[in-house]
Amino acid sequence: MEYTKMNWNRSALIIIDMQKDFAKKDGASYIQGTEDVTENIVNLASVFRNCQLPVIHVIRLYKEDGSNAELCRKSLFQDGKKIVSPGSNGAKIVTELLPENAENYSDISLLNGQIIPIAPYDFIVYKPRWGAFYSTQLDDWLTSHQINSLLIAGCNFPNCPRTTIYEASERDYHINIVPEAISRIYPKGIDELKGIGVGICSVKELKNIIKTKRDE
Repeated sequence: MEYTKMNWNRSALIIIDMQKDFAKKDGASYIQGTEDVTENIVNLASVFRNCQLPVIHVIRLYKEDGSNAELCRKSLFQDGKKIVSPGSNGAKIVTELLPENAENYSDISLLNGQIIPIAPYDFIVYKPRWGAFYSTQLDDWLTSHQINSLLIAGCNFPNCPRTTIYEASERDYHINIVPEAISRIYPKGIDELKGIGVGICSVKELKNIIKTKRDE
């Protein structure tokens, strides 16, 4: 389908919620299966960096009073639950997903809406709800960098990756996923994504696709 075909030379990798509280088995709110997809996401990030393409880490931060939590989660924080609290170790992106030269970043700056560069091709964005485009500068940032195609990976398909994919589709981005790089994804969900023009590929196929496009 020509209208939904990826433009890999103008693409970015969007990694959703790969933070220690969600992505590590000893985290405060571990999402089943997320450790199992981490290596595949690491491989995707390496491919994009090697091709000098952006890797955008989209994260969630919950204030301890729950004031920025979704309605369905406010009671958790009122009861004293602490998940990806600003400044906590659990809020940090899992170490293996970051490049060796990654700089430290401020959760306060992220909460204020800044998109923070931490390495030549790596950036961090805070999202206040499920989707990466809701009340963030992500769309403006992508447009200013002439990005029109997105590969979306990360944690907990039913919530944040799926919402982000639909938000991206509404904004006419070309979208691909690697199912092995998204936790808790399932066959019906993949079929539904195909129905809105999302492309499906494997890690191996992605490496070959991007290498070919960069050599053209």
